[in-house]
Parts: sequence; C-alpha cells; structure tokens
Amino acid sequence: MLQITDLTFNAWGRKFLVDASVSLPPGSKVGLVGRNGIGKSTLFKLILGELHAAGDEISLPKTARIGSVDQEHPATPVSVIDTILEADVERHTLLGRLETAEPEEMGEIWSRLIEIDADAAPARAAEILVGLGFDQENQARPMSEFSGGWRMRVALAAALFAEPDMLLLDEPTNYLDLEGALWLEARLKKYPHTALIISHDREMLNEVCTHILHLANHTLTLYTGNYDAFEKARAEKARLQLSAKAKQDAERAHLQAFVDRFKAKASKAAQAQSRMKRLEKMQPVATTIEERVAPFTLPSPPRPLAPPLIRLERANVGYEPGKPILRNLNLRMDLDDRIGLLGVNGAGKSTFAKMIAGALDVSEGELHRDRKMRVGWFHQHQIEAMDPTDTPLEIIRRAMPDAPESARRSKLAQFGLGYEKQETTVDSLSGGERARLLLNMVAMDAPHVLILDEPTNHLDIDSRRALLDALNDYNGAVILITHDRSLMEMVADRLWLAADGTVKPFDGDMDDYAKFVLDRAKQAIAKPSQIKKEEAKADSSAPAQNNKNRKNDKKSGPSPSTLRHAVKKAEETMTRLTAEIARIDDDMATASVSNPKALEGLTRARAKTEADLAAAEAAWVAAEEALAEVA
Repeated sequence: MLQITDLTFNAWGRKFLVDASVSLPPGSKVGLVGRNGIGKSTLFKLILGELHAAGDEISLPKTARIGSVDQEHPATPVSVIDTILEADVERHTLLGRLETAEPEEMGEIWSRLIEIDADAAPARAAEILVGLGFDQENQARPMSEFSGGWRMRVALAAALFAEPDMLLLDEPTNYLDLEGALWLEARLKKYPHTALIISHDREMLNEVCTHILHLANHTLTLYTGNYDAFEKARAEKARLQLSAKAKQDAERAHLQAFVDRFKAKASKAAQAQSRMKRLEKMQPVATTIEERVAPFTLPSPPRPLAPPLIRLERANVGYEPGKPILRNLNLRMDLDDRIGLLGVNGAGKSTFAKMIAGALDVSEGELHRDRKMRVGWFHQHQIEAMDPTDTPLEIIRRAMPDAPESARRSKLAQFGLGYEKQETTVDSLSGGERARLLLNMVAMDAPHVLILDEPTNHLDIDSRRALLDALNDYNGAVILITHDRSLMEMVADRLWLAADGTVKPFDGDMDDYAKFVLDRAKQAIAKPSQIKKEEAKADSSAPAQNNKNRKNDKKSGPSPSTLRHAVKKAEETMTRLTAEIARIDDDMATASVSNPKALEGLTRARAKTEADLAAAEAAWVAAEEALAEVA
C-alpha cells in the first residue's frame, strides 16, 4: 500500500530521516512508535503531502484515498449526523444529483446508490457516533454547540465513516475517554483497509496492530506482530548485536596483540601487515543505544493516617443549589486503595475528583475526611492553563521560596528537566515535558491521596512505564482517571463507575468493563435511514414529474436502454442476494448444532441481506414500471 524508498528529510535545523525505506502491506494495521519529538507527526505530514522531501520517495497507488484527523471539525450549523454523512463524498454527491438530474439519469444514480449500500449509511454513521459518545439527541445538534474536544471526535468519526484506503491516526485516544478508546480499539481491529497509527497506548498497539513501524536513529524499521512482539524482537536484536560486538572486540584484541608483538620482526612482518589490513577493514558492529528515561518522583507520605481517609454517606454534590450532579454517594477510601474511576465524559468523574480534592463541597449528606490529609491533584486543565512565558525554574521558585537555587535546580533535574530545559519557556517545552513537570509538582509535598486525571496524554510508552513504576512504589491512595487501559489494569485494584448520576463500585475487571462498553454501544438504536426519507420524497414527486414530462415531450423521459440496464442490474442483484440468503440459512442450520455462538452473527447477516434484497426489489419494480411507460 505505502512505499517509502530512501527518504531523507531535514528541516528547522534538524535531521529527521536519512535514507529511510519501508513498505506497508495492504490491509495492515501499523503502529508507528518512537520517542516524543523523533519525527512521527512529521512523517505523517510527508505522507499527506503537507511537507515535501527532495524527490518521489513516497508512493501510493494512484487511486488510493488517504484520510487523517489532523484538526477539530469546524463549528458549523450542520448537525453532527449530517456532517458525518457528508464525509462519504460519492454518496453525498449522488444524493445531490438526484435533486436536479434528468429523468434518464435517475436509474443510473439509483443503481449506484444501491451498489455502494447508501441506504445503510445513516445507520453506520449513527453506530460510529454512538461508539464515540454521541447519543441520538446529540447527533441531531449542530456542530457549533460542541466544544473543540467533541468536534475532534466528529473529525475522527468522519474519517472512520469515509473508510479511506490509507487511514492516518495521530494519537487518536488523546481526546477520548476510556469508553471511547475501548470502542475505537474494537473498530480499528475490523477496519477493512490499511491504517497507520501513532499511539503510546500499549493496549491499543497490542490489540489492533499487525505490524509495528519503529522510527529511531533517523530510519524506519518494520516489525511483524503487535507491540509485545516488537519489544521481544528488538530485545533479541540488541542481544545479538552485543554478542556480535563482543566477538568482534575479541578478534580485534587478538589481531592487535599479534601486530604489536611481531610487527618489528622481519620474519613475521608480512603476517603483521596482513592483520593490520584486516583491522582496518573491520566495520564496527552497530548496537542499539537505549535513551535514558528519567524516573518520576512521587514521594510517599511520611506518616500513615488512620483509616478511612474518606467516607461518604448519602452525599450529593453539584455546582448549583438543588441541582446535584452526583447523588447518594456511599463510598469509603483507605490509604492503600488504588481506585480506577470509570465512566463516559459528562458522567461526573471530574466533579467527583473536585470533591475529593476539596475544591467542591457536598450539598447534602456527609463527607468525612481526615483534616491532616493532603491531596495531590493532576488534571489536563493545568497544562492548558500554564503561562507560556513561564519557565520551570520560575515555577519551582514559587513552590520552594525558601530553598537555595541549587536545591531548586536539583529538584528539576530529578523531574527529568536538565539544565538546558530549566530556563526554557513553557511554550517551548513539549507536551510530555509539561506533563512531567506538573505530575512531579503535584506530588512534591508527599500527599496522602493522588488524583490523576488523564496523566498519560502527552507521555510516550517509556515515560508511561516510568510513571507506572513510580505509582507502584508510592505508598498512598490513588484515584486514576485514564483512557490508557494498560495503566488502569496495572494500577487499579478497585473499580468505581460514574453513571446514572452516582458513583458505585463496579463488579468486575477491565475485561468485563470492555465487554460492558461494547455491548452498550451495540444496543444503541440507530436513527431511521435518511435515504429512505429522501427516496420517499423522490417517489412522491415522481408522478407529477412524469405527467409533466408526458405532456411536454415523451422523449424527455429516461431512454429504454437506460431502464433496461437498471432492470438487468436489479435482477442480477436480486439473484445474488437470494442465493446469499439460502447460503446463510444453510450455515445457520449447521451452526445451531455445531457452533451456537455463530448464530448471532449469522442472524445479523441474514437481516442485512434481506434488507438489501428488499431495496433491490424496489429498484427493480420502479425500473420495470418506468420501462413499461416508455416502451
């Protein structure tokens, strides 16, 4: 599908790629991985043609459609569902042509609409939107009523709906909640074409990807398998490199010892010269250089507090009197609890976090908390609210006003910000560096409770692993809100679910929750098909149009040859679909005995095929009637 040959790209005083080559197999799901700032997004821009290398190093099939999600969708007055439907350019164009098409064109347009299964498009669009968090009511709202984060979801939904031959996704889960990430993971596994995905979500890379494309040392290396397989292959490659280097070093030492011993002896001069030439020709064995990832510093509280840290009894909490967001909370948290807080966006997770952090009081009921309890609270709004002209050194000075300058700089170095970064403005720091600074800052006072709301959004895989290690060493309570399933599974030992206006313990693990989320998405009822309405509208106006045509000029109607073609096409479609239903019936009879689990999928397939057959029959009847009138 994608062919990159000897690609070299330098820009902004940096070297990104040098003679990089790779070929992606058609239909593959490829995870593009590498350290933050290495050039992954730059490679995307090169593929999209937004940046240009020296020659034609990047090639795709001429008819291939490329799709990406590079920015939020504009705030237009168009509804969400219509915005998604417009992403299918061919369907949208054909429906537009129906309004002004000459009668002889109508048959061909309807035939093509049937071929591309246009009737099922609204249901398919609604299914994608439900999976990404838009219920039926929100699907009908105009785009202008949604925030930037939700419009990013619409842009992602549009890309999935259009199904380009080459789908490019850059950190698609960063603006999704865990529920959306779980749904997207399942959707990408079934994506019918090639997808190239930049992600630091280990679970997604493991579940979705058939290949891993590693960008390192200005070159590209393709590995077969998921991320775990990539790590094993890379570790084995590093081991073999070290083994080869050790053998070469031993051989070098042996040759050099011979040269040093005998180069002065006339009888051994020829042999010494020969060994010197061998030494000169030996190429050093390249070894994998692992970059050091700075650890996170999450100091534990010096003295444990008596349990419970927090106890909620029939508590209500909200922002306006008499309008609670969360009701009847009956929960308890102790010092050793690791709580994973689940729930869709808007279910009240942030409200709950504010209450635990002490930024929001309960309006009814009781909240018991130890007065000595310290809370460290990290959330994404802190990153967005940072003064772009501030520097890490100025920030740490405010946090440590009485400390000497050397202690402040030492603390920043512990955070992973070297001397050259300490006086760099926030605006010039990467998202990962800002997140690292703030994560360490909120934990600096050794809190008894850490509330982490999407802490990994800007962290690469190695930094996420460092955060996991720090959390495992931290001896305090943790409330974790994250779309990173791997981190949730490794940290949380209890799950609480925010839903239906309250927060309750969730009975099950992350696998159970993933099944719960996907089942809920499947049960969502799609809107009635929009094309049905458009078809009915076209049918209601057809008699008047036909009468007018007959009065004016019989020859203005569709030509007999066009209508015969439409009849023949519909008949072929009906024959094929009838045979397909018969085959499914046979499979269902077999499955009922040998594989009952397959019945569900076969039942859905039969229902869809029946719907397709009904549409084909309707097109055949319309074409036959039209042909009889002009014959």
